[in-house]
Amino acid sequence: MPQLAYSERGARAKWAEKHDLELMEGLRAGDTLALDELISRKTQPLLQVVHRILGDLEEARDVVQVTMLRVWQRRGEYDSRWQPNTWIFRIATNIAIDTLRSRRSRERSAPGVLHHLRQAGVRQERRDGDRLAGQEVHQIFLELAECLTEKQRVVFVLREVEGRPSNEVAEILGCRESTVRNHLFNARRVLRDRLLDRYPEYVPEHLRASGRPVS
Repeated sequence: MPQLAYSERGARAKWAEKHDLELMEGLRAGDTLALDELISRKTQPLLQVVHRILGDLEEARDVVQVTMLRVWQRRGEYDSRWQPNTWIFRIATNIAIDTLRSRRSRERSAPGVLHHLRQAGVRQERRDGDRLAGQEVHQIFLELAECLTEKQRVVFVLREVEGRPSNEVAEILGCRESTVRNHLFNARRVLRDRLLDRYPEYVPEHLRASGRPVS
C-alpha cells in the first residue's frame, strides 16, 4: 500500500508539470489523474467567469461541476488543433446559457413575486454600508443585465469584464467575430439606456441633462 500511494503521488506530480495540451491527450487516453489536474487548474477561472455571467455563486459551482463532467464524457471529441481553454470554456458558456434560459422560463411562471424578491435583494445590498463599491456595481450590472439576451450577456462578460479578445470570444461561442461585435454593440446600448433610466446618479451630469446615452 505505501508503494502504491507513492506511485500515485509521483503520477500526480508528473501531470502537474504538463502543459494543457498534454493533459488533454492524457484525458483522451482515459487517465483520471490528468482529469484531476485539469480540474485543479480550471475550476477557479471557470467559476469566476460563470459567476459573472449568472450572478449566483451556487449556480456557478453547479455549472462548473457539470462542465468538468462533460469534459470527461466528451474527451474523445477533443481535437488537438483546438486550444484546451477555448474548448472547455465553450462547454461552460453553453451550460451557463442553458441555465439562464431555464431561469427565465421559471421566472415567467411567477414574474411578480420573483421581481419583488429581486428588487428587495437589491435594496438590501444598498442598505449594507459595509459593501464595497465594486460589489454594488456588480449588483447593479446583474439587475440591468436581466434585459439582455443570454448571448449578449455572455459576450459582454467575456469581452468587457474578462477582457478577452473578440476572436477568442468568437471561438468560445462558435460564431463569427462580426456576430460577437454585434452582440456587444447591442448589449452596450441596452445597458447604457437602462443605466440612464434606473441609475442616473451613476451618469455624468452633462449627459443626464442632455439625455444622451452614456459613453
